[in-house]
Amino acid sequence: MVGKYRVYSEYKDSDEAWFEQVPKHWDISSLRWYIEIASGENLSNTNFNKTKDNVNRFRVIGGNGTLGYSKNLNTTNKVFAIGRVGALCGNVHFINEDCWVTDNALKLSSWRGFYDGYFNYLLKAARLNEYASTTAQPLITGEQVKSLKVPIPLSKEQEIIASFLDHETAKIDSLIEKQQQLIKLLKEKRQAVISHAVTKGLNPNVAMRDSGVEWLGEVPEHWDIKRLRYLGNCQNGINIGAEYFGSGYPFVSYSDVYKNEVLPKKGSGLVESTKQDRKIYSVLVGDVMFTRTSETVEEIGLSSTCLATIEEASFAGFLIRFRPLANVLEVNFSKYYFRNVLMRTFFIKEMNLVTRASLSQDLLKKLPVTLPPLKEQVMIAKFLDRKSEVFKNLTGNAKLAIKLLQERRTALISAAVTGKIDVRNWYA
Repeated sequence: MVGKYRVYSEYKDSDEAWFEQVPKHWDISSLRWYIEIASGENLSNTNFNKTKDNVNRFRVIGGNGTLGYSKNLNTTNKVFAIGRVGALCGNVHFINEDCWVTDNALKLSSWRGFYDGYFNYLLKAARLNEYASTTAQPLITGEQVKSLKVPIPLSKEQEIIASFLDHETAKIDSLIEKQQQLIKLLKEKRQAVISHAVTKGLNPNVAMRDSGVEWLGEVPEHWDIKRLRYLGNCQNGINIGAEYFGSGYPFVSYSDVYKNEVLPKKGSGLVESTKQDRKIYSVLVGDVMFTRTSETVEEIGLSSTCLATIEEASFAGFLIRFRPLANVLEVNFSKYYFRNVLMRTFFIKEMNLVTRASLSQDLLKKLPVTLPPLKEQVMIAKFLDRKSEVFKNLTGNAKLAIKLLQERRTALISAAVTGKIDVRNWYA
């Protein structure tokens, strides 16, 4: 990582895996002589939980909110929370206010001889997660952090490096944000194209009529509209004890439906189902699975269509299977219609939400379905397949751009804090 940047005139070897050389005038030392680090606090502490109830005084910090809680007391305390265990192991968060750090993290409360900004970038560049043990789950200790050897520039140089990285990473972050916004817009545009095609058709000059359904609006005059109950049969999934899972025959899970517009070719699980179970709860081409229960109404009624029969399979009790009658729905049209964002309007409006959202067969059977002639369903599905491929490619390009920008950001931080580039004469 040099490119357009200058390098230092002289270097010395470090004997460290994560930085092989440093500028000759920099020090190299173990962190143990500079830091104070300890495990975070146990969340089961009675006083902590009592105070935590005052939600106006707390802001969750650290990604998924498992590293700590800040007190928002307008204090100037500074700490680093370092993920100690699990998925957040090695993650570094600088908190510039008084806070509680949970026992999922290490609390680094003093870093003598380091400028805050430089030290923040230094810890992130050190890739602490690579020092974690790999037993049941990743784990890093305070002693491992203390043992880490790091490059130490002069204090003024640390400030310049931090300012440089603040400026450059902000530009990269802005570009990443634009790509993320593009992905969001592409997703919304794709949904809009699908909704229009499956409810209005492809011919802009076709005669229209009022559907009688508020959220559908007008539909082509020659299309039918029928409730789902008249188009096929519904079946709740298998209800079986946990001890029967893990071996046996293919099993379509809730997540298989929730995460996919099209069912995977094989279910994600196995279950010891009987021959009768596999007959009642079979998964055939043309079936449409709906999520039946969830904590929130937004996750209810999401569908996934089966494009190829899963032999000897059964499906989860948290799902409802809709099996259409013959020659009513073209399978690829179903794929788009039932995952159509307009379905959310129906389910959210109609569903009674108490403590846990649940979709009944009776409610699902009330769902209005637009029915173009079968030939037109095929045409619509093929059109949407082509459009989806375009959106997929554009989204893939944006995701690749984000990946490359993130790699660039990581490489730039590492290069600056280890002295691979010389930014002493940099200015914004």
